Amino acid sequence: MASLKVTVNKTRCISSGDCVETAPAVFQFDADEKSDVVNPAGAPEATILAAARSCPVKAITVVNEETGEQLFPPPKK
Repeated sequence: MASLKVTVNKTRCISSGDCVETAPAVFQFDADEKSDVVNPAGAPEATILAAARSCPVKAITVVNEETGEQLFPPPKK
């Protein structure tokens, strides 16, 4: 399993909770009710990507740390 760097754009986050519901071991709400990454290795890659895709405002970025490839959102060409 690849090592992933998972980040949440707190400015963009609208606290929908979809990511927390999809991957609760990875995402939790912080004191401001914004999504926060608590354990980027807390779920399989497919689950983390599903959580990122579930964000209605695309506030989550997932990068493969080994290759530097941005897995979500897909890089613009």
